[in-house]
Amino acid sequence: MTDRLILFSGNANRALSQEIADYLGVPLGDAEVTRFADDEILVQVCENVRGADVFVIQPTCRPVNENLMELLVIIDALKRASAWRITAVMPYYGYGRQDRKVQPRVPITAKLVADLLTAAGVHRVLTMDLHAGQIQGFFTTPVDHLYAAPVLLRYFEERRLGDAVVVSPDAGGVERARAFAKRLGSPLAFIDKRRTRPNEAKIMHIVGDVEGRDVIIVDDMIDTGGTLTQAVTALLEKGAKRIFASCTHPVLSGPAVERIDGSALEEVVVTNTIPLPDGRMSKKLTVLSVAPLLGEAISRIHKEESVSCLFV
Repeated sequence: MTDRLILFSGNANRALSQEIADYLGVPLGDAEVTRFADDEILVQVCENVRGADVFVIQPTCRPVNENLMELLVIIDALKRASAWRITAVMPYYGYGRQDRKVQPRVPITAKLVADLLTAAGVHRVLTMDLHAGQIQGFFTTPVDHLYAAPVLLRYFEERRLGDAVVVSPDAGGVERARAFAKRLGSPLAFIDKRRTRPNEAKIMHIVGDVEGRDVIIVDDMIDTGGTLTQAVTALLEKGAKRIFASCTHPVLSGPAVERIDGSALEEVVVTNTIPLPDGRMSKKLTVLSVAPLLGEAISRIHKEESVSCLFV
């Protein structure tokens, strides 16, 4: 164990990295990430990290391949500079949706990413709201898997939605929604849907009672917004009153913002695990910070203290 804690940030979400550094009361480490003429990534660590406990903050969000490669190169540079321990802090784990084979002759890319991180030299991973919890088992190194639920729950508790029902937009997210509903003291419903092709889904029917009630749709991410806005339509047809949505990762690809703004959604509450794309800020979005949660986890890992109380 070492007393030296050093934070480094890639370029994926430097604003979040700075918030985490401010929470911990430490400066961000000095490193330069540059490009050669052919766009190869070059990293130089500009301070001594020998024997240090190093945390690299880099969500592998859009551009996914660029940010993933940057993270791998930073880890390799730190390993070769003799850092004592290297922890990859990945608030968003790119390729997490490719966690199993759903068709013949397709990859399990979430496992490939885990192998790449391990080969690069990472000693442990700190991440948040994996799309599938079993991704933790893809690593041979420790994985601390945090949830943004405490941050999101606090917000909705302050909203005092007295008669709300929590809804999962699909059967796969029921466990996440059930935990959310239990903490809010609300009933649970879910939407049975059939996916017709990637990024497209057809809403089938709602299991649970939403008539005359406020609804909170809970998911891990919003990508194109198609599933979300179809869910809103289905819920309104079943007599839902006001409809809110909540997610950890605001991917917001393609027409997502336009779909959200054009829907009957009252509010969409997200976190800052990944930065909102330029010009993709919906008037209905509320962004909450997970920097204190990640900062507390980093502090506990560095001090070799339990982080289990954060896994709620």
